[in-house]
Amino acid sequence: MDFNNLLYIIGDQLDSDELTSLKFLSLEHIPQRKQEPIKDTLEFFWRLQEKRMLEENNLSFLKELLFRIQRLDLLTNLLGVSREEMERELLIPGRAQISAYRVMLFQISEDVNKLELKSFKFLLSQEIPKCKLDDDMSLLDIFIEMEKRVILGERNLDTLKRICEQINKSLLTKISDYEDSIRGRENLPGAEIFEELAMLDSPTVLEGESQVSDKVYQMKNKPRGYCLIFNNHDFTIARRDVPKIHNIRDRNGTDLDAEALDRTFNALHFEIVHFKDSTAKKICDVLKFYQNLDHSNKDCFICCILSHGDKGIVYGVDGQEVSIYELTSYFTGLKCPSLAGKPKVFFIQACQGDNYQKGIPIETDSEQQEALLNVDSSFQKKYIPDEADFLLGMATVENYVSYRSPLEGTWYIQSLCRSLRERCPRGDDILTILTEVNFEVSNKDDRKNLGKQMPQPTFTLRKKLIFPLK
Repeated sequence: MDFNNLLYIIGDQLDSDELTSLKFLSLEHIPQRKQEPIKDTLEFFWRLQEKRMLEENNLSFLKELLFRIQRLDLLTNLLGVSREEMERELLIPGRAQISAYRVMLFQISEDVNKLELKSFKFLLSQEIPKCKLDDDMSLLDIFIEMEKRVILGERNLDTLKRICEQINKSLLTKISDYEDSIRGRENLPGAEIFEELAMLDSPTVLEGESQVSDKVYQMKNKPRGYCLIFNNHDFTIARRDVPKIHNIRDRNGTDLDAEALDRTFNALHFEIVHFKDSTAKKICDVLKFYQNLDHSNKDCFICCILSHGDKGIVYGVDGQEVSIYELTSYFTGLKCPSLAGKPKVFFIQACQGDNYQKGIPIETDSEQQEALLNVDSSFQKKYIPDEADFLLGMATVENYVSYRSPLEGTWYIQSLCRSLRERCPRGDDILTILTEVNFEVSNKDDRKNLGKQMPQPTFTLRKKLIFPLK
């Protein structure tokens, strides 16, 4: 059957409630802001195609969606897959593309009746204003509102458990099963076997153990290494003390990026260290401290900097500049021998200039303040040392700004974390993942279809860099 005709037939047989379920299960792939205009199933399918989650030769995500909403008739008759086949497929580590957390919430929503839903809204009235809890609001809508208010998340289930215990204690079983599955994955014996299963899509697995070690950076220690997160939000000192950037704004929304990075790299077995509102000197001092640590029992080093910036630099919250090249050069083999031959990875949410590809009425991260814009910038120059094993992921290309939503975080960091969570279980290497990030971010725009952004990785990696989950 023709691909588009197949999608049309499937879409025609799904009602509005099922579309709501599909959208909820896809929130890790299509953010809420992008879902709001979707009114029919065909438009939803188009969004999945735009994200490359639905292609003629790749129907795995569609099959999983239909399986989760129990449309087994469509799954069997049109896609030729049985319930048993899907159950076996989703048992393979890394194959499920819908998070266990999202599935758990959906299953709870399916088991809550109308009276229990009314009780659920009443018990939430202290955390969410009544005006937000409309009479026609579904439980899935309520879950989304709870996530926006950070009272619900993958590891933030206390409020949900409290309410479920009051309205229907049997719902606690689903939450308990989900939490047990998380602990089970973290402590699963024979992890090396499952690591190989999760990397079946990587050709290096098939080349023999010695060849793999020659072509892939070693990732066997736990923790893998340090992941430093510099999260600069409050620029009050800079506005007071530095005349040239006296209009620089606070970076609202940056905490969402820091949380996403924490959650992502913690799952990838890195030791996370946070630094909030650091001056330029503090950033340098911290990196010098880690430069002098012994990384012999570590496999990698990661540094994430979320701040304002300008040509070739990032700003501390005091408005003082620090060179990106200086920051990366602290970790050359000569200055940090215990990281020699190991990957040093830097992700910097900062623009590379003050130009706008198109005007856009949301925030960016730079000292140039126009209308509703804040900007992160830097100049195309030498960012990393000439020696091997460095990777720098910049939020945007030379001379252009990058964008930050106060409600959702930055386009780049949010896309990076989402892609890492989705693709690391499949065994994809970091450059493949960053290419996907380039594709996703370059396709983003605001509601007026004005703003554009293209990230840019720079690297001297000699091998594939893969972050196995086990």
